[in-house]
Amino acid sequence: MSPLLLDTHALLWSVGEEERLSPNAHDVLSAGVVPAYVSVASIWEIAIKRASGKLKVPDNLLEKVTAARFGELGITFEHALLAGALPPHHADPFDRMIVAQARSEGLTVVTRDERISAYGVPTLW
Repeated sequence: MSPLLLDTHALLWSVGEEERLSPNAHDVLSAGVVPAYVSVASIWEIAIKRASGKLKVPDNLLEKVTAARFGELGITFEHALLAGALPPHHADPFDRMIVAQARSEGLTVVTRDERISAYGVPTLW
C-alpha cells in the first residue's frame, strides 16, 4: 500500500473520535506500518472553521497530530497548479488540494468522501 494522506474528516476522527473511522481505516492507521501524512490544507481548513465557530477542535490538535506520528505535507507550486486544473468533480478547494497532493506524491487518500475517487486517486475507507 502506498503512503497515506488523511482528508480533514479522517484526521479529526483519528485524533478525537476514532470510532467514526471505518474499521479498515482504523486498523491501517493504528498499525503504523504505512506512513501517513496530513496536508497543511487540512490544518488551514480546520483553523478557518474553528475561527468562524463552525467547528470545535481541541487546543492541542497539533500535539495530537504529532503524537499520532502523522507527517506534515506542505503545499508546493506543483500542487497548487494541479489543484486548479482538476475537473470540477468536487467544489471544496481543500479537498481539491488533497487530491492534487495525492496525485502528485503517489499517496492513498483516507476518506469516506466517494467524490474523491472520481479523480482516479486510490482511497482507503
